[in-house]
Amino acid sequence: MIDPRPVGYVIGLLVATLGGMMLFPMALDWSAGDPNWMAFLESAVVCLAFGSMLAMACANRAGRGLTLQQSFLLTTGVWVALPVFGALPFVIGAPDASATDAIFEAVSGMTTTGTTAFSGLDALPMGTNLWRGILQWLGGLGIVIVAMIFLPVKPASPVGPPIT
Repeated sequence: MIDPRPVGYVIGLLVATLGGMMLFPMALDWSAGDPNWMAFLESAVVCLAFGSMLAMACANRAGRGLTLQQSFLLTTGVWVALPVFGALPFVIGAPDASATDAIFEAVSGMTTTGTTAFSGLDALPMGTNLWRGILQWLGGLGIVIVAMIFLPVKPASPVGPPIT
């Protein structure tokens, strides 16, 4: 039986971190006087509350390494949880997207594909466009981190004979 607590702990921390990242577009919209900042505040509170509660509930098994099965579960869980929570500002605030379009936009950002389901991007609040950029930045960071962890690094071999 797979113990899901270490996986829940990591997912909880990542969701809470995503909620913390929502404070940047919230601050941008608030400083611009755009009422869309409330959507980011509500989304951040949901993410911070859910992520913190999940991490605290699973913290008693956090210090141990992950098994292969837990690693697969973590990968799947992260790719499901982060786009769903990352889509909240798109559903709650501008552009008042459907759940399908919002999740598509979040998955597109986190996979760094760059496609969009929204039209009229110039008319969106600055915070929403910043959030789209943050999702793409986080996706790019994720790809770099995964590459650094999983790609083997071989030491450079000398080109010629050693110099004596």
